[in-house]
Amino acid sequence: MSCHIIYYKDGAKMMRPVQTREEYLALRNGGQQVNNVKRIRLGETALKPRLVQMNYSCLPNEDGSLKGSTRMSNSVGMDIDHIAAADLEQVRHRILEKADELGLLMMEESARGEGYHLVFKRRPELSQEENLKWASDLLGVEYDKGAKDITRVFFTTTEKEMLYLKDELFENSPLPASPNGEGTVSVDSLKTPVAPRGGTPSEGDDNGQSAPPLGGDRGGLFPTDFKGLPYSEIIAEYWRRTGGEPTEGERNKRLHQLAANLRAICDDSEEWLLELMPRFGLPEQEMKSIVHSACKEPTKGSRLMDQIVDALARNVDENEDECSSLWSGAGGAMVNVQWSMKRFPQGVRESIEAVGPQLAMPIVTAICPCIGMLATGVTLDVHGQKKGLNLISYIAGDFASGKGGIDPVVEAWMSEMVALDKMYQMQEDEWRAKKRAAKNKKEQPEEPKLPVRCLTLNNTVANLAERLANTEGKHAFSFTPEADTVAQKWKSTMSDFSVMLR
Repeated sequence: MSCHIIYYKDGAKMMRPVQTREEYLALRNGGQQVNNVKRIRLGETALKPRLVQMNYSCLPNEDGSLKGSTRMSNSVGMDIDHIAAADLEQVRHRILEKADELGLLMMEESARGEGYHLVFKRRPELSQEENLKWASDLLGVEYDKGAKDITRVFFTTTEKEMLYLKDELFENSPLPASPNGEGTVSVDSLKTPVAPRGGTPSEGDDNGQSAPPLGGDRGGLFPTDFKGLPYSEIIAEYWRRTGGEPTEGERNKRLHQLAANLRAICDDSEEWLLELMPRFGLPEQEMKSIVHSACKEPTKGSRLMDQIVDALARNVDENEDECSSLWSGAGGAMVNVQWSMKRFPQGVRESIEAVGPQLAMPIVTAICPCIGMLATGVTLDVHGQKKGLNLISYIAGDFASGKGGIDPVVEAWMSEMVALDKMYQMQEDEWRAKKRAAKNKKEQPEEPKLPVRCLTLNNTVANLAERLANTEGKHAFSFTPEADTVAQKWKSTMSDFSVMLR
């Protein structure tokens, strides 16, 4: 089976295996995950990219990256979306009734609550898409046709939205081949799955008891929360603020840094830290050495840990704190760049907050043409020359990278101008009606030259040029979420359009 959490390194999506139920639940409930799911359910869908992302259908490339992986795992991730509200309960019961026949490993409600995410055991004789079709026929539901690639990632919800879980999910094994060349699936019976919500726990279930601490083999000796905040949530937020969880090759250093900060709220106790610290595959003796080394350093507290506790206590995101951290790769090293949201001007600040700090640069790039269009007539002194705000932006991103969250922000920036253009278009419709009525008359109504400034790109270059001629020298604005719209529509006229813009 397979369960990998997705993180970013030098701009690329990387994969790290989730190896235990306890770690999986901690990731689902950590950081701002619970708060973000709640806000998405209330309509703030632009927050989806902030959710923890998981992949269940493939194993990483040799360098740990996700993109282009062809290594199928023993499990298949399936997205069932856009179910009618009246059918959600019926579909849920049908899936859970066929759990054994399907080989169900995990089931959760989607972020918006309009569907389900499933993970089931792969039928090795079938391709990825054939597995999805087989499951779709078995369950009598349609799967998302856009989510049929093995590298598809899923925006994970919290433990509350999880309906089913088996520990076989965390085996993280590749699809083996039998002597005759056909794939086989090795099925081991581990722990009993979580009982469906509202049902009765199965025999051998943990009866709804909470997961043990992140350390995994200890528990009950020390408190599991600090000032009412679970340590698992504090640790998850620490990773989020410091570039994500450590990968192989940096585990010792990063875990030492975590221990050095975390001890400030654990009374400098090595035993307490060992109960809380995640292992990431390191042996117990090595963990003891890391923690002992961190606790030997002079006691000086941790400003970062104070900020995290304060932010979580106020139930806010890191971009609402006075000072946040952006982490980026530079020559293989992680560079901490301090910046303050309060320094951004009004509008820019709210735009970044709407999509999250991980899309800060794309959203700033996207709204710059909006600003340039709205600031018609404004010029800047660039090396002694007056320059207008003529801007063209092109933003590219992988699927599930969250770029769809940019669209509503652009719409918000241009809403007043769009409303004004609708008034002009109503006047044009009236003129067309009058022209049709006066078709056979000598005197024809004069065509109005109306300054429509939000121009669709699904148009001909000639019509676009005519529209630009009517803007009275003011800037116009065009936007499309699909770059192919322009390329396919204009083809050979693209170069002419580029010259016309200049």
